[in-house]
Amino acid sequence: MKLIYNVSDKPKFGQLIVFAIQQLLAIMAATIAVPAIVGNEMTASAALFGAGAGTLIYQLFTKFKSPVFLGSSFAFIGSMLAAFAGATSMSLGYLGLIIGAICAGLVYVVLAIAVKFAGVKWINKLMPPVVIGPTVAIIGLSLAGAAIKDVFSYAPQDGNGSFIMTGNVWVSLICGLVAFFVVVLCSTYGKKMVKLIPFIIGILAGYAVALVFTLIGKSTGNDALVLIDFSVFEALVANGVNVNTFIAVPEFSFLKAIKGAGEFNWAYVATIAVAYVPVAFVVFAEHIADHKNLSTVIESDLLEEPGLSRTLLGDGVGSMVGAIFGGCPNTTYGESVGCVAITRNASVVTITVTAIMSILISFVSPFVAFLDSIPGCVMGGVCITLYGFIAVSGLKMIQKVDLEDNANLFTASAILIAGIGGMAMAIGKVTLTSIACALILGIITNVVLSKGRNKGDE
Repeated sequence: MKLIYNVSDKPKFGQLIVFAIQQLLAIMAATIAVPAIVGNEMTASAALFGAGAGTLIYQLFTKFKSPVFLGSSFAFIGSMLAAFAGATSMSLGYLGLIIGAICAGLVYVVLAIAVKFAGVKWINKLMPPVVIGPTVAIIGLSLAGAAIKDVFSYAPQDGNGSFIMTGNVWVSLICGLVAFFVVVLCSTYGKKMVKLIPFIIGILAGYAVALVFTLIGKSTGNDALVLIDFSVFEALVANGVNVNTFIAVPEFSFLKAIKGAGEFNWAYVATIAVAYVPVAFVVFAEHIADHKNLSTVIESDLLEEPGLSRTLLGDGVGSMVGAIFGGCPNTTYGESVGCVAITRNASVVTITVTAIMSILISFVSPFVAFLDSIPGCVMGGVCITLYGFIAVSGLKMIQKVDLEDNANLFTASAILIAGIGGMAMAIGKVTLTSIACALILGIITNVVLSKGRNKGDE
């Protein structure tokens, strides 16, 4: 796949702004979903600021050679909930979020130091394409359910798991499919800028259709047609038009955490460490998979240059910074990788501008409200393309793997079945995601079968 803009290329200013908005829209839904799930007065604007700041830190550590955006990590949701559950007050809970992110970040720092001295050859040996390929595919496939549920927003399910097509579900499906097909058609047949910004066009097309349905529903009193929640805009003027209607400072986590400093105790820190540190080791494996995937897109091995030690440091320190501002540890986003691949724009300048834009818009109340108002069905339609690309790119990694060899065949099949089957495990306060479990099983299977094959060859 030939890139239109390579890593070091700099698009023209006007194009750059549009490309950055597209990247922002691609990562936005997941980034603001984490604080929404965790609750406890966490805000989308603070998460956006933290993601932008964390991405800039990552870019500095990777010498601006890795074109990927860092957003709120879903892997740490259980850890974040544990921070609030074990706290005597919400302020202490916010302090716990920051302490936990620092603990996780330090794990990355230690791993980066180890990699710096030991190199990355052992990783390539432990995680060859037959292991990494299916794992990347699982990352995309594990998100498939979320995309489809968004497309069928509001739909109840029958006993067999099929969506029951009531009136509003048909409307939701139509908007999702409009967004999907516009993205696909623009990316496949579009010319010049149209081909480079399919996600912006797709989201706007889906939003426009949803807006038409919503206005008809409002005027006729048919709630089944109302897909856009205007309350986020109404809240801006609830107390009249003032400065906060246009500009508002995000509710940063560290400002709330300071109030909990008086309740600090080492027993609570130990609880936080137990909740965060093991997850950091799990996310380490996903970090490698993401960077292997991105490496295939840009046709340059990021584990070699700028090097895994630098990407780990960038991810770890970026997570700390993200949590200090937004409460959420950050991670490299598959949505960002998918956006880079589908648009063939790997310009790291685009990612840097996206990070700056994420920071700036966190202060712009109307834009944050607009992001919040985009219907889930529209984002679901767009995410079918993003998640689908991740899955297919993983499968492409095993194209040259000899699957006639049973050692390779069973390694790949073990990962796919464990991942798709949802082999997730909760061990105490630590949750091993299905991706992590599938990867661990795949590594063990590959090691066992490879040793057996080597003995047989002697």
